[in-house]
Amino acid sequence: MPSILVVSASPSEKSKTAALAQHVADRLTSMEMEARHLRLRDLPPEALVRADTKNTQIAEAAALLKDAQGVVLVTPTYKASYSGLLKVFLDLLPQYALAGKAILPLATGGTLAHALMLDYALRPVLHALGARHSVQGHFVIESVLDPTSNGLITDVRYSEMLDQVVGQFDEAVKFAANSVA
Repeated sequence: MPSILVVSASPSEKSKTAALAQHVADRLTSMEMEARHLRLRDLPPEALVRADTKNTQIAEAAALLKDAQGVVLVTPTYKASYSGLLKVFLDLLPQYALAGKAILPLATGGTLAHALMLDYALRPVLHALGARHSVQGHFVIESVLDPTSNGLITDVRYSEMLDQVVGQFDEAVKFAANSVA
């Protein structure tokens, strides 16, 4: 059973981004994957900002990523880029931390004007970390996310698009696993 780490990078306690991350983790679990949801906001802030890889919680988070065959990164969009919380986490990882792993970048935001953030801001950083099995990212408008509704996503089109990229991620996980074997 493939091990997947779903990382949510919202600093907010009540977050549509974290709800989307949990939704994807649940979907992957239903596809017979072992999906764990890591909420970066729960890591100790001082250790995270100082890149204290000896801190127990930081070391455990890095180990979860290292052991995962696939990584889903879910970030809110701030100032036309991914969250600073995601940046400080990615900065503390070893240079090729994403090598050999399937990667699914997801973002939330208030307007489609920021959808290209995935390709122009996040993808270069993922490649610098060794990501080569990265599926097309997916941007979800916050207005279609309702954590109180059944299914989270209130717009069928967005739900179908998310299902497509999760299916592509599933294929990428299998491809990455076969490439290593």
